[in-house]
Amino acid sequence: MALVSIIMPCYNSADFISDSIKSIQAQTFLDWELIITDDCSSDNSFVLVNEIANKDSRIKVCKLERNSGAAVARNKSLSEAKGRFIAFLDSDDLWLPSKLEKQLQFMIDNNYPISFTSYEVLDENLESTNSIISSVKEIDYSGYLKNTIIGMSTSMIDRDKVGSFEFFNIRTRQDTYLWITLLKRGFKAYGIQEILAQYRVRSNSISANKWKAAKRVWYLYYDLEKLGLFKASYYFSCYMFNAIKKRL
Repeated sequence: MALVSIIMPCYNSADFISDSIKSIQAQTFLDWELIITDDCSSDNSFVLVNEIANKDSRIKVCKLERNSGAAVARNKSLSEAKGRFIAFLDSDDLWLPSKLEKQLQFMIDNNYPISFTSYEVLDENLESTNSIISSVKEIDYSGYLKNTIIGMSTSMIDRDKVGSFEFFNIRTRQDTYLWITLLKRGFKAYGIQEILAQYRVRSNSISANKWKAAKRVWYLYYDLEKLGLFKASYYFSCYMFNAIKKRL
């Protein structure tokens, strides 16, 4: 079909990243490259991923000169990517074996620019939390502001259709802002209802504190998108409603 470039930022992920890489290596679709950018980890993540890469030529490892955040790490990997299709997997999440094959076929068959899938939420020990985040059939800019449903580790982008893109350099929620900026161009993202990924909730992760996460979304709407108080409040209220609904 076409080469898929997989973008993976890494920061102090030694306890989890091997599982994430194994889930890529177990894919039924084989024509992929994995580009890992280490963000100056203080554990042995960089050594570990290099050991894995030395045994698999499809894996390339980069390292930032100083700790700069996931946006910079992802942009570094993007700059090295050779594939038409770009997929994302965070260093603590997992894919089911048929994820790439089914998603790529879905995009090619339907001529879609962006896609995402349903996913299961696991705890730190990979035990099920009995929480499933189901994708919607399609979503546009306005719909996404109301419901930030696209899981980063489930997403795929066709660069031939979307064109060049990169992550805005903010420390958190740069993934959410990527979808805002791409959908604002007029693209839609299309969902696969099937669960093809697993999201691991870590107690010390940046996204674990829901109040702080909500404040960062307000910052995106009000400060970066400059929606104004009324529109920002409307979309933020919808976002909060859907965020609560997803976890009930």
